[in-house]
Amino acid sequence: MSTVEELVARSNRLGADPRNTNYAGGNTSAKGSDVDPVTGQPVDLVWVKGSGGDLGTLTPAGLAVLRLDRLRGLVATYLGFAGSAGSGGAAREDEMVPLLDHCLHGRGGAAPSIDTAMHGLVDAAHVDHLHPDAGIAFATAADGEALTKECFGDRVVWVPWRRPGFQLGLDIAAVKQANPRAIGVILGGHGITAWGATSEECEANSLEIIRTAQAFIDERGRSAPFGPAIDGYAALPAAERGERAAALAPVIRGLASTDRPQVGHYTDSDVVLDFLAAAEHPRLAALGTSCPDHFLRTKVRPLVLDLPPTAPLSDVVERLRELHAAYRADYAAYYERFAAPDSPPMRGADPAIVLVPGVGMFSYGANKQTARVAGEFYVNAVNVMRGAEAVSSYAPIDEAEKFRIEYWALEEAKLARMPKPKPLATRIALVTGGGSGIGRAIAHRLAAEGACVVVADRDASSAAAVAAEIGGTDVAVPVTVDVTDSAAVRAAIQATVLAFGGVDLVVNNAGLSISKPLLETTDADWDLQHGVMARGSFVVSRAAAKALIDQGMGGDIVYISSKNSVFAGPNNVAYGAAKADQAHQVRLLAAELGGHGIRVNGVNPDGVVRGSGIFAGGWGAKRAAVYGVPEEELGAYYAQRTILKREVLPEHVANAVFALTAGDLSHTTGLHIPVDAGVAAAFLR
Repeated sequence: MSTVEELVARSNRLGADPRNTNYAGGNTSAKGSDVDPVTGQPVDLVWVKGSGGDLGTLTPAGLAVLRLDRLRGLVATYLGFAGSAGSGGAAREDEMVPLLDHCLHGRGGAAPSIDTAMHGLVDAAHVDHLHPDAGIAFATAADGEALTKECFGDRVVWVPWRRPGFQLGLDIAAVKQANPRAIGVILGGHGITAWGATSEECEANSLEIIRTAQAFIDERGRSAPFGPAIDGYAALPAAERGERAAALAPVIRGLASTDRPQVGHYTDSDVVLDFLAAAEHPRLAALGTSCPDHFLRTKVRPLVLDLPPTAPLSDVVERLRELHAAYRADYAAYYERFAAPDSPPMRGADPAIVLVPGVGMFSYGANKQTARVAGEFYVNAVNVMRGAEAVSSYAPIDEAEKFRIEYWALEEAKLARMPKPKPLATRIALVTGGGSGIGRAIAHRLAAEGACVVVADRDASSAAAVAAEIGGTDVAVPVTVDVTDSAAVRAAIQATVLAFGGVDLVVNNAGLSISKPLLETTDADWDLQHGVMARGSFVVSRAAAKALIDQGMGGDIVYISSKNSVFAGPNNVAYGAAKADQAHQVRLLAAELGGHGIRVNGVNPDGVVRGSGIFAGGWGAKRAAVYGVPEEELGAYYAQRTILKREVLPEHVANAVFALTAGDLSHTTGLHIPVDAGVAAAFLR
């Protein structure tokens, strides 16, 4: 294997195990040589995982490639910076990062990370910097230096806390040079770094540090590091826990979105539930997270509910609102304590992590992946606290240092480089009848515009297929639901809020049609069509409105009605009447829900033949017979009777849903948009 292939393979193995490092945390490197295309001579290089990448999924494109001579030449530049009181370049650390770009070899590749100096300056061919829970437990223990010596002897050396950057690279390089037997270091308040002459040796040394630290904790640690159990704070049974979590999710998301909308993630792992059931969790949670990667994602500390899981729901909601107000005030005070004149503006005072004893953890971010990863990081933090408390006491870096990391100018620059959010970013959509036809097109369009989508359909396999087409579970999930069943609809809303934290956009699209003359239309035909469309839309809207109101963020409900809601066609009494019911529900609910900021609008399609589940299910053949045309020509027939002479496709209906919900029509409610290529008889009056 080449140097790069070895590095990527090692990185993927280390990053695949959460015991070794968290998502997007840590970095790896390898030194080697290549031919300089300008001179034709060999040139020494270092390949380093780039900024923002993830070890578990790293590819060669995610590496930054730098000339080693130029990188090491920056030492003189750094030492030449005149800091105050002879502090060298420490006061001008941030100025070193742009200089890394001038050390790059060739075009392309990832941006160098803040840890690049560490990898380039340490005199070893291969270097790993990781954030393992066991290693950070040592790094955040009150007597971490003594524990490191006791556990590792002279094989691993303690390095006191220093903010990541050029000086830390110099420190570690000096430690390696002064300790020839050492295989790595514990970085106070941070993580571990290991090295080796070969890729295999470096990986082995990293794993030795992690496993030795964990074995020390397991063998020497106290059995109940979080203290005794609190009476009444044990986890609720799974079913009750899910019910309570679903009831609280919209409320908490609304609170966490006070400054800006957030997507949520729910976790009820044993790690979280056991922590919240123990007596020391309030003290430890208040100390905040530890590793810089952690509190960048989780904020300086979580919001912790101080009521048992059996408390009445109304009391819990009231208390959460009180605690949220206090959290915002505390966070604003934290910002004011440490902000300098040149600090970036406060990014928001809402919590990223909310802990509810007996129920679990709710985590938040700008998208589902960010929210999920924030939760994973707090699980890491709990594991770190457990390890540190087992062998010592948990003592993370102080708030001033946390603030320096959280509001680091380099971090602000990284945020500024992020792409502009898509129009529906942070919005959570539920699409009924999403497994085929118009619903499938709507689900795809909403997801393409940035929404998280729940694909709801009576056909479980169809819903799962469409969700898989859209992407992974951070983007779309399937839900099986019969919209005529109130309990099933309620469960679908619960599944939606547990998957993404809440709901913002509901599309009532589920439908079917039976084409018969009046005298042949049976009671069952009538009841079936009204059950799915008239009653089903009502049931879905009622359940969704409860969550939307609890959330307090407004929202959209869109009905996919029909031209037939206003146009009287032959052999169509049950379908047309059900669609007319849906159309009037739009007007009724727009009037009722507007006070909550919930907009209700409709789309009236016509002649959507290609890709339509309704037409493929027999409706097309019957309508073709009514109009005396072959079924395969029905779409063209419908197009020719329109003003525009254009066939209507599912994507055109999806376009209308997007137009109604993307923000430009923010002051529009109670509207029906025709998507029929122009049918004069169906013009709205």
